[in-house]
Amino acid sequence: MTSPNTPTATSERTYLEQRLEEFKTSRSKTDINLMVMDYLINEGYPSAARKFSIEANIPNAEALAYVDDRVGIKNYILKGDIQAAIEEINDLNPEILDTNPALHFALLRLQLVELIRACHDTPNMKKNISTVISFASTKLGPRAKENPQFLEDLERTMATLLLPLDGMPSQFASILHPDLRCLVAGQVNEAILSSQGFRKDARMRNLVRLRAWAEAGAREAKQITPKTDLDLRLDDGHGNASQTNTSQGNAMTGIVQSPNVG
Repeated sequence: MTSPNTPTATSERTYLEQRLEEFKTSRSKTDINLMVMDYLINEGYPSAARKFSIEANIPNAEALAYVDDRVGIKNYILKGDIQAAIEEINDLNPEILDTNPALHFALLRLQLVELIRACHDTPNMKKNISTVISFASTKLGPRAKENPQFLEDLERTMATLLLPLDGMPSQFASILHPDLRCLVAGQVNEAILSSQGFRKDARMRNLVRLRAWAEAGAREAKQITPKTDLDLRLDDGHGNASQTNTSQGNAMTGIVQSPNVG
């Protein structure tokens, strides 16, 4: 017999919908605006963040002052210009890489990947192989000797230089995939935020993860849950902010200023 407290398919509202409604009514419009502002700053949407700051009357000059630097570094990485990104990071705060050897190695390894990708794209591949070997031995070799994981990553990366692109095993092909740029860009973004005393992850992301966790639990309990399609790039979180500033800001503004929220 079904318990009267258990949500069923014929319920007027599912349990999850009720919980979401309780959340909305317990949060003021200001709270939600702050959460959106936090997301725009954290993810690197400077134009949208400044516009939203004015529309929602949320002064946040200190956080906004650093967004452009992070976006610039992020875009260098997404374009594959890793040397420029490293220089910008050091100009911003040299301690970020000095105190984070794993992040520094990840950037140098990505720079090596870019050199290897250029080799594969060049008809006369042999001309660039010496550059790749020199970079790997001088920049990554000494670091890899001190860390077994670094050494394994370096060996796997160098293997992509010897393997043909066609039919390359997936575990090696993934190293040359542009998604690696997104991964490293996200790590750099988090490191910069942390060095500046800000949250590494936007609160809105945590909220979406909480909802996903609640939905998974509800499905396991065979409760009916509403279908959701919330894409905050939770897998990698590293879209090209410079190309989406305006649309992201407009979308967020529309959500928060809606009379149905709050």
